[in-house]
Formats: sequence, C-alpha cells, structure tokens
Amino acid sequence: MRRSTIRLITALATAAVTTSVVAGCSAKNQVPSIGYAVDASIASYNGASTLGASSGAAAVFGRVLTGFFYTGPDGQQVADTDVGTAKEVPGETQTVQYRLNPDGVYSDGVKTSCDDLVLAWSARSGKFTRPGDRGPVSLFDAASTVGYDEIERIDCQPGSKDATVVFRPGKHYLPWRTLFTATEMMPAHVVAQAVGVPNVVNALQTGDGPVIGRIADFWNSGWTVKAGALDLTKFPSSGPYRIESFSAKDGLVLVANEKWWGDAPETKRIVVWPKGTDFAAKAKENALGVVDLGAGSVADLKLDGFDEQTVASRSAEQLVLATGGVFSRVEVRRAFAQCVPRQALFDTLGKAGAEPPKHGLGAGVLNAHVVQQDSLYYPAVIGGADRYRGADIPAATATLASAGTAQPTVRIGYQGPDARRAKTVAMIAESCRGAGITVVDAGAPDFTPFRLPEGAVDAVLGGTGAVPGPAGSSAGVVAFAALRAGSGLDFGGFANGRYDAITDQLAGEADSTATLNLLTEAENLLWAQLPSIPLFATPRIIAFGNGMQNGIAGPTQAGTGWNMDRWVLQR
Repeated sequence: MRRSTIRLITALATAAVTTSVVAGCSAKNQVPSIGYAVDASIASYNGASTLGASSGAAAVFGRVLTGFFYTGPDGQQVADTDVGTAKEVPGETQTVQYRLNPDGVYSDGVKTSCDDLVLAWSARSGKFTRPGDRGPVSLFDAASTVGYDEIERIDCQPGSKDATVVFRPGKHYLPWRTLFTATEMMPAHVVAQAVGVPNVVNALQTGDGPVIGRIADFWNSGWTVKAGALDLTKFPSSGPYRIESFSAKDGLVLVANEKWWGDAPETKRIVVWPKGTDFAAKAKENALGVVDLGAGSVADLKLDGFDEQTVASRSAEQLVLATGGVFSRVEVRRAFAQCVPRQALFDTLGKAGAEPPKHGLGAGVLNAHVVQQDSLYYPAVIGGADRYRGADIPAATATLASAGTAQPTVRIGYQGPDARRAKTVAMIAESCRGAGITVVDAGAPDFTPFRLPEGAVDAVLGGTGAVPGPAGSSAGVVAFAALRAGSGLDFGGFANGRYDAITDQLAGEADSTATLNLLTEAENLLWAQLPSIPLFATPRIIAFGNGMQNGIAGPTQAGTGWNMDRWVLQR
C-alpha cells in the first residue's frame, strides 16, 4: 500500500515540527485544514495536456488524480499500489500488464477502468492528426508523446480492470514507469458522457473520426480550471482528496474523498494557494502550514517560526529561446548566450544556501540542457558549456556583428510577480547592454509560455518545461521532451532531426558507454544550436509551520504536496 511506502520514507526523514501559528479551520464549516502555498499556476486538471503540464498540475492534483506511479521526493518514480499494479511480462516484445485495484472508484461512484489507460495512450500517442500548414497536426494538445508513441496497442475490454500494453516490435522503452502516472490518467467516463458515447475505447479503436475529434476537443479544454467557474461533475477524483471549490478569495479547497478506498487522509481539508496569491499576506495572516515557493521569488515573505530550508530542486532554471523572430539565426542566439552572466546569476540568485547541495544538485552553474547535475554522466558531457560560462561581451559583440544584426531587442517573459526572476532579467539586461542587446522585462501575472510561439516574447524564463513553479524529476523525461520537434512543451519551436533520433535511442539504451556517447552528442548539439540557456538548479524555499508533522520536502514536479494526505497538524 502507498501508506507503507510513505512510512518508510518518513522513517528516513525528519518530520518538520516548528513554532509558527497556522490557520486551522474554515469559518464556513469548521473542518480542520492546512494551508499550502505553492507557486504552480492552476490552469488545467489535465496534467498530460500542454496547458496542464506547463502550469504545474502535477504539483497540485497529485493526490486528487492518481496513477500507477507518482514522483517521490527525490524525483524517483514510486509505485502507487493503492491504484493498482504494473509489471513487465517476459517476452521478445516489451509488454506491461496493468491491473487496477478492484476497489478503485471515482468520487462520482464510477469504477476506475482500463478505459482511462486507452484514453491516455490515444491522447499522447500522436496517432490522431489533422492536416496542417506544415504537415499533420495532432488532434490532442499533449505535453509530449514520449514513451506513449512507442506503444503499438492496448488490450482492454471497456470497463475492465485489466489492460495489457504492448510496445512496438523491436522497441524497448526503459523508463516505462513514467507512463500512466498521477495527473495523467484522466476519467474516461467523463469524456464519454460529454461526447455522447457509451465508452471511449470503442470509438478510439474503431477510428470514428468525428467522435475522436469531439473526444480530443474535450480532452484539450474540458478540464480547464478557472476560479469560481467549475462544474464539479467534470472533475471526479481517483485519489484521497477531491475538489470542493476554487476561488481567488478562498483558494483551491481539497477535501477528503469519501469514495477513496485506501487509507483516509490524516487531514480532511487542504487549502491550496497557487501562483497569483499574495503569499506574504497569507503568511502574515497565519493562513499557511506548508510553503513551497521559488527561493527569493516573494518579496517581504516572512516565515517567522517556520522550519525553513532552501534546497536545489530537480527543475532547471533556464531561458527558453524562440527559434524565430529576433532569434531566427543561431548566431544571434549565440551572441545572447555569450552576454548572459551565467556565473554571476548563480552566485547571486542560484545558490541554494549554506548547506552542501544534495547529490550535486545546485553545486554550481548548470552546464547541461537535459542531463541531471547529480548524474554520473554529467561531468563528462558538459564540455559544450565552456564557451558560455560567464559573460563575454567582446565575443558577444563580435558574434552579433557576424550575424549582421544590429542592436536587437530581446523580450523575456515569466509569470509574475517573481522578485528573483525580475532580478534575473535585470542582471541579464545590464550585462547584455554592453554588447548592444536590449533586454526587456516582459513578466506579467497572466504570462504563459504560449506567448513565445505567439511571438509576444522572445524568451521564457522558467523551470523545466517552462513551468513557473515545481518541476523536474530524476528521469528527466520532460527536459528531453521539451526540446523535441512537435512536442507541446517545445514552445521555442526547436526542430532537429538528429536530436530527436538521439532521444529515441536513449529511451531504449541500456549500455552505459553508448548512453554516454549519445548524451555527449546531444549536449554538444544543444550548446551549438542553443534552443535554451540553462542557468542553475532552481532553488526553492520549503517550510513547515508550527505543529506540522509528516511534511517531507519534495523539490520536484510533484512538489512538497506529494504526500499531503499524510500531513498532520498537531494543535
């Protein structure tokens, strides 16, 4: 059971018990609650969609929409046996047998079924397309197709608890545990009801074009989350919590799911305060019990009495560059990279604090695009970063001149308010001014990374996958996918056939020497083409308030709320 896993992790970590005061009850119903501050931007329930993944759905809904695996506090994939079991079946063709818990049921009373796996695969396989100006375009706006596009078929009888996933002949997807995970398995029965079919499995398997189009439309936008405007019948839960309400005034209120078949959550009510909240004010109001925010992002944030730590996260703080507009020529991207003061940015804004960095994360400037700092491969693959270690204004000026581009303007967008990212842009602007490059701060409260392909900005400042808040995992699947041509998370429009081929090969490569060679080639290619500029491992402030127990920092895409159902507030 998942609880036993958490008990083991808890035994290995120190539960945070501190001396601040937190809000403990709702004036509305007097149910004890815990306030959770996290800088994810709540935009979609669907964590597999581009909107959901890029806004941080995994950090908010991980204990609302469960999957066969979840991201643990070190970034690893952990089996959630409350949901079901998944195991590889021996044989020449990679096959995984999934079996949902017989007791599994959504909060609306509908049983979980293999229909949910078929929907997830269909949406992320890339197999359903429509004609576009530059070739076929996927009907489903998926964050990525990585892994799912290697699946040949799923054997599933509609409504069954069993599914057999069969991969393509000759393919072996090593990180298969990153498939069908928390916030990526959506309730297929809700889609079936919305489009007027008995089940989605038959429609998707028979290739009924008009119906598939309606399924895709709902999958893309039917789970959009807007404050004060939720039809809760579309948002059933498969986890220990369900959504009760969402408003700018009262936050996202999660309450215990009465239909949950596993161990009941220790605290019946969690109030999530997302990006856009006045976190400093909430702290002053004693409305917070758990805080998980970008370090230095909130001006005047005072966490007096909290057990507070600043840690390097799995997320890569980076600049994602457009490959069109002012950056259409790679020489301009290179000139910009040469004037970005990466070392100074790390020294001023990226150091995670006085404590030694964990496993090498946050140990220095981030010199790789897709390889983790604590990877054994990292020291051997970062040679391409040598050219861009610190600001080199003469080199930037010369590179810009060779491109024939005079005094370009670069607009850098990020979701604000964010004091650290505003300072990041200011430091880049000051440095690049000497090379004749004007940098404009285009941060805004309503900013989304979609403004990059729209041409409204020239670069996005964010974490892995351009996410504003919690991001990253040890598997690094999102980091690889975000630079893959056609991926929903490829906001800069980077397209390189060799890079795509490398990522395909890496997904099934078990030989360490071959892996090292492929990663080295990938990083050299990315430093040559510069679709993004890595800066440092994003530092995060994680704090637990007075009386909080079982709080364990989760500096990954799942956030510190990864085990919120085990949180206890001792009064």
